[in-house]
Amino acid sequence: MQAFGKFSTSFDVEYLVEQYIYIPEDSEIIDVKALEELLSKKRKSVIGTIFLYNPTIAPVGYNTNSKLAAQGYEFDGKFCELIFDNNCNLFASAIKNGYKGKLIEIKYLFGINKPNIEPTPILEEFDADLDKYTSNQLTRYDKELNYQDYLNIRLSGKFVFFGSGNKFDRHHKHIITYARNLVAQTKKLGKEIAFMYDNNHDVIESEEGAYFLPPIASGKFKDVRANAFKKAFSKFPPQIVKTS
Repeated sequence: MQAFGKFSTSFDVEYLVEQYIYIPEDSEIIDVKALEELLSKKRKSVIGTIFLYNPTIAPVGYNTNSKLAAQGYEFDGKFCELIFDNNCNLFASAIKNGYKGKLIEIKYLFGINKPNIEPTPILEEFDADLDKYTSNQLTRYDKELNYQDYLNIRLSGKFVFFGSGNKFDRHHKHIITYARNLVAQTKKLGKEIAFMYDNNHDVIESEEGAYFLPPIASGKFKDVRANAFKKAFSKFPPQIVKTS
């Protein structure tokens, strides 16, 4: 499997604005030119979307220990191949039959390319931004780069798998509404929805609260989540599964 992405920056904040993973037919390797050729036929080549929380990833030859700008990366608006993060490692082992030779788009609730954005102050800023999102007011983070325009979102392929997690608190009402709106618009566009859930919330509660378990976990949940993700993608399109 390979991963490709585009990065952008605004006011010294770095964002991942586009990402795809390629599931190879066998052991072939594609380059950026081949990726762009596939994307020119999006309806045939992109078979679905996986939604995650936010990226912490870097182009090949760079790392996530510091900002890309500090490492000399040029934000030229072009695709580049990405090093694997934990999500990509799981995707490479889990997504196979029924997906080979195709692209899956990776989207995020928040495009900011930074680790550990869960601290409350950052989420408070996101929540405040999303309260202003549909107005003409300025936001702390770039509207186009950090957030999904859910009313005008474009989704290729048959399915959307939500693995965006639920790292926000109950009082982050605008974030929750934003996540719910993404699900509602996905359904409106006629896409098949899939996700993982556990004993804390059933299928309906998970959708209503935008509570979608992330594929990656630590400790005792690490293997449980990974195995559930593999089960979800054991069929095409992926299915809703309960973790065991």
